[in-house]
Amino acid sequence: MKPIKIVMSCEHASNEIPLPYLYLFAQNQTVLATHRAVDIGAQVIADHLSQLLNCDYTKSTISRLLIDCNRTLRHAHCFSEFTRPLSQSAKQQLIENYYQPFREQTESIIQNHIERGHQVLHLSIHTFTPELNGIERNAAIGLLYDPSRHGEKEVARVWQEILFSQTPAYRVRQNYPYRGTSDGFTSALRKKYAEKDYLGLEIESNQALVQDEASLKQLLHALSESLKELLQVL
Repeated sequence: MKPIKIVMSCEHASNEIPLPYLYLFAQNQTVLATHRAVDIGAQVIADHLSQLLNCDYTKSTISRLLIDCNRTLRHAHCFSEFTRPLSQSAKQQLIENYYQPFREQTESIIQNHIERGHQVLHLSIHTFTPELNGIERNAAIGLLYDPSRHGEKEVARVWQEILFSQTPAYRVRQNYPYRGTSDGFTSALRKKYAEKDYLGLEIESNQALVQDEASLKQLLHALSESLKELLQVL
């Protein structure tokens, strides 16, 4: 079995809007403080875990309302309603200035580890809203993976068991609140890399757990301790 290297990414880390694009939000600036603009708490989680593991880590620098770095360019929501009306040349600038640098940096790190004989475990850090369209999301943490990849399925299974044993108050679900095979960065990378070289999981934490210092601290502890134990058994 090849040695494992962790690579961490945070596709929705920021709600930053560079100055040339602020005009697009002049009539709706409040949206930039919502979950539509940023995965609330995701950067805090990713910063903490990447420092704990001392692993390679990349994060987006702009809001997904400009361009969504977790989507393929052909996806209907890669550009939001704020940027969809832009000219093709303006969209291409967003792609070249923000989308491609993030994706290419992450892929380059992964490729380098693979070339050195490692199997990459890519952890893509996200958060989700406690409620969507009037429906409560019934989970604390979601582990998203491709069920057809045995390695990803096993990592999710073992991690779920560890989290349950360490933090039984948390409900941890697999492929919830989204499917692990939906359009996303990990899904795109699976098409490029074989399972023996690359395993990709999206880690989804409920934003209800990042709203105050005490619950955030508990979440960070749960993720940190469970991840350390997981890496000991892989």
